Amino acid sequence: MNRYSGRLKSLSGHTALIALSEEGRTAEKSRRRLTRTLTFWLRPAFALGCFARFQRIAGFDRSMALASSSLTALVPVAIIGGTVLSSLTSSDAADRIISRYGLSGAGADAVKALFSPAQSGNTSVGVFGVLFLVISALSFTRALQRLFEQAWELKPLSVRNTRNGLWWLLSGGVFALATGWLYAALGETRRGLLATICETPLSAVFLIWSGYLLSARRIGWQDLIPFGVMAAVATAVYSWGTALYLPHVFNTSAERYGVVGAVFALISALFGVMLIVVGSAALGREVADELSRIAQGQRTPDDEVRRQWDSVVEQTLSRWRKVRRQVSRHRPDEPPEEPSEEQD
Repeated sequence: MNRYSGRLKSLSGHTALIALSEEGRTAEKSRRRLTRTLTFWLRPAFALGCFARFQRIAGFDRSMALASSSLTALVPVAIIGGTVLSSLTSSDAADRIISRYGLSGAGADAVKALFSPAQSGNTSVGVFGVLFLVISALSFTRALQRLFEQAWELKPLSVRNTRNGLWWLLSGGVFALATGWLYAALGETRRGLLATICETPLSAVFLIWSGYLLSARRIGWQDLIPFGVMAAVATAVYSWGTALYLPHVFNTSAERYGVVGAVFALISALFGVMLIVVGSAALGREVADELSRIAQGQRTPDDEVRRQWDSVVEQTLSRWRKVRRQVSRHRPDEPPEEPSEEQD
């Protein structure tokens, strides 16, 4: 009986060793697969392609143009929307912005002066106001449309795509209402992380829809998935970060420049958002092309990826050695030590 129990114990111990070795091999395979995936997508040729795409669409200039155009459209939309909302609810656009970012002091006063409708006089929306609002909003949609056309190398449509621009504005209003309801339901605190997380998939869908609609359906929605996912995630992280530091920027700028300071702070925040959108468009186009090549069986071989990384490492080490030689060559010689009194 003892002999059989000993054999059972040895068998169970051997089985446990086999299970541990299998788990170790599985973990090693997972690490290798993760390393191979990261080195593939971060390989120098792909990174240079993304950077070249960003340069071809004039990324920084395009981001500033989109930020300026969005600000031009945002201010009249907020003022006219505040006029309509003030007759329905007790808060307007300025109150919502102050509550969303937790503004106080000079920053809150500047936002009220910028976005709140006039307290005296007629604040009804006239024909000229509606016309100016539509023109400024369509100017922003055309700027966003040119981004997709340049990133995907499409023929520009300009004003011929106005109907799709109007549809995009309508869908953008629905998206704004949905996200506003999310922050109202989950709390408009400065650390509204839960609302930001819930907003991310909604933003991804809206961004994919934006590229599909503003390109006049010339870009397939499948090709826009990398752009939409990356832009939504990066925008969520940026939005949560700006909720922490934007009140300080608003207060500091408003104390220095008054209402103009609020404009400076707002356009800087919008520039960050548009830079994310433009960068995600360039990166999303390259990722979509790479996925298309992989689907066609044209994946870059692992040895080619390894050669690219070896070349980058060798060039980096060579430049580092060259810099060290230059620094040592220009380093002043140490003065000779003076004899001590004991030696004298």
